[in-house]
Amino acid sequence: MIQNKFLSIVILILGFSMNAQDLLEKQGAVGIALENNFDIKVSNNDLEAAKNSSSIYNSGYLPSVFASGGADYQNQESEIEFQNGDSQDDIENTTNTYTATVGVDYLLFDGFGRKYNYKKLQEQYNISEIRVRQVIENTLLELLISYYDVARLTENKNNLQQSLDISKSQLLREQYGYQYGQKTQLDVLNSEVNVNQDSINLLNIQRELANAKRDLNVILGRDVNVDFAVDTTVSYAIDLTYDNMMQSAKINNTFLLQAEKNVTLSDYDLKINKSSWVPNVGVNGAYNWRDSNTDSNISNPFSLASNTSVGIVGGVSVSWNIFDGGLTKTRVQNAKIAIDNSNIEKQFIEKDLERNVANAWETYQNSLFILSAEEKNVETNKRNFERSQEQYRLGQIITVEFRLAQVNLLSAVNSYNQAKYTAKVAELRLLQLGGKLIGANY
Repeated sequence: MIQNKFLSIVILILGFSMNAQDLLEKQGAVGIALENNFDIKVSNNDLEAAKNSSSIYNSGYLPSVFASGGADYQNQESEIEFQNGDSQDDIENTTNTYTATVGVDYLLFDGFGRKYNYKKLQEQYNISEIRVRQVIENTLLELLISYYDVARLTENKNNLQQSLDISKSQLLREQYGYQYGQKTQLDVLNSEVNVNQDSINLLNIQRELANAKRDLNVILGRDVNVDFAVDTTVSYAIDLTYDNMMQSAKINNTFLLQAEKNVTLSDYDLKINKSSWVPNVGVNGAYNWRDSNTDSNISNPFSLASNTSVGIVGGVSVSWNIFDGGLTKTRVQNAKIAIDNSNIEKQFIEKDLERNVANAWETYQNSLFILSAEEKNVETNKRNFERSQEQYRLGQIITVEFRLAQVNLLSAVNSYNQAKYTAKVAELRLLQLGGKLIGANY
């Protein structure tokens, strides 16, 4: 009786402990990861840098405006002789000169190289957006796999706890039976072995569960020692078809989207290199101001004392690199080869994607079939255990036979849990290939 009371207290404490844990919902975990995950933070920073690089300020379309100014001081001593024979010694000239210029330079035409370079920058930003989405998809998949691993271990722990409770009850029954001469010492020892084995198994699963929770906390970007409970329910998509997933993958898969963008970038590189064969036309203009003051002891009344000038200057320039030793021709030829390689890579990714979707679909269908079979296996072992339990109470089977039914049921339930989460992970991998993971039913 004392052992029964102790067992009840332990179960009660475990119940309060589970209630005290915060429940981490799937959508809540996704929200935390999107905000705190380190890989997502880095990819968002990279996207911000790509946005800066693709702006009009990095395109060459805007003119360059410059300003300059200066001051100059000169002090000279000289001796001069005039035409009438007169001369003057120790002539001292002091000159102060001030200048200022404001100007603008602008490239009017460069063979459309600037135009295609700006479009290339825009495409590079688009690729950065796709890469951020790819990082988010990979993070979500990693997060959900870790989440469902915690859920699986949680259910396995609960099943082991129930198995331990059954073994303890069996041990207590054997001890009472031994006291009244209905059981042997061997029966008691076998029951004690079962309790010890279940206790060890429960301890191991608790350690695995704690490690899995820490792994999930790392993905969430929070303190690794935060404890929580998870939702162990699993729902599956009912509207998935092979044709729809294949079509979606060819439209939304991030690897294929990047391959398509790389083809576009290669085409822009070709056009940029061809622009070197076309002359460049530029314009420039400036406003100049100059003031010069001279202080001299020369006796010539016509010597210049001050000079101030202002004015606007401007011009048009044309430059044409008629022959650069074949450098442009080589770059154009290599750019054409790069386009061909980009198209080949895109074709390979398309075929590889078709293979991966087909494999993922077959894996998903097999997982659903195994799940159905494991569910039936659980029902069979459950009925067998209930019948064995009744026979054990009536003394129709021995302890070893009852233990076998107990272990078989536990193994069937754990296999069902494994199949349940394996099928969900297979579904998530299929959704990622189809570009539908973000916003899916987790």
